[in-house]
Amino acid sequence: MGFVNFFYTLLYPLEWLISWIMWLWHWFFVHVLQMPDGSSFAWCLAIIFLTFTVRAAITPLFTRQMRSMNRMQAIQPEMQKIQKKYKGKTDAASREAMSRETMKLYKKYNVSPTSSCLPSLVQAPVFMALYNVLYKLSAIATGKEGEIGAFTKPIAKEIENTVFINVKLSDLFNQTEGAGKWTIGIFVALMCLTMWFQQFYNMRVNMPESAKQGQQWKMQQSMTYIFPIMYIFSGIIAPFGVLLYWLTNNLWTVGQTIWQINTFPTAGSKAAERKEKRDHDREEARRQKEGLPSLEEEALAKAQQDKLDREKNGFQRQQPVRKKSRRRR
Repeated sequence: MGFVNFFYTLLYPLEWLISWIMWLWHWFFVHVLQMPDGSSFAWCLAIIFLTFTVRAAITPLFTRQMRSMNRMQAIQPEMQKIQKKYKGKTDAASREAMSRETMKLYKKYNVSPTSSCLPSLVQAPVFMALYNVLYKLSAIATGKEGEIGAFTKPIAKEIENTVFINVKLSDLFNQTEGAGKWTIGIFVALMCLTMWFQQFYNMRVNMPESAKQGQQWKMQQSMTYIFPIMYIFSGIIAPFGVLLYWLTNNLWTVGQTIWQINTFPTAGSKAAERKEKRDHDREEARRQKEGLPSLEEEALAKAQQDKLDREKNGFQRQQPVRKKSRRRR
């Protein structure tokens, strides 16, 4: 417990910042959008827009993550060749050679295996800080715990009594009954579903067919189902406000993943084929609108011109002319 308390002491500045971000968003909804003061919906929106604030801040990291994942998927065929080359070899020299060739491959394609973890590493402290803040609301409201940033005793009491449908933001699964448990259960199920879909969509649409084999592919398939299941255990012990943050974060991730894959697909994947067709159709539509020849007509005209040029030049390749070099005087 001493280590846990020390860890959350380190997170206090982040908890302080989270409290003020939530308070500012609540102030905006109440005073600018004219929602009723103390509105339950305003505090729920404050948590949702806290999520948007965090995700907007780490968008560059997410973009870097997606590009790194795309490159990792693109080099899987070469990675499998290295693994096949050293399969069954357990001596130190072979392991060192395999590691050296793997690192050389990463360097060649500018791939960093750790970059895909950066958004999660940044979000983990935010999640834990929000968890601790919402978990302490009751104690702050009753004066058993000290105030945290903008969360004074009256505000803590107001947030604690905020109800979303039929659940308080500070409620845990084992503290609710009947319909409240169903609401939390539905949120946990949606969290699992959104995380599964994000991984499934990326693997099925944004991976080359050549990468869908081998031990690593099987492991990725397993993780697609294992990670979402872990949400079930996490969702039971988290305050409902954290679940609201978590689900919003997952929905943002799904939308951002779909956009990223459609915009920057991995070469050789289904997404890349679809993007190529979309770009082709868009260019054809532009040419038709401007009265220009289609891509096929342009290619045919170029082929005919090349044929005429070859016939005119007697099918002989024109030799390059070397420039005369100046002699130094």
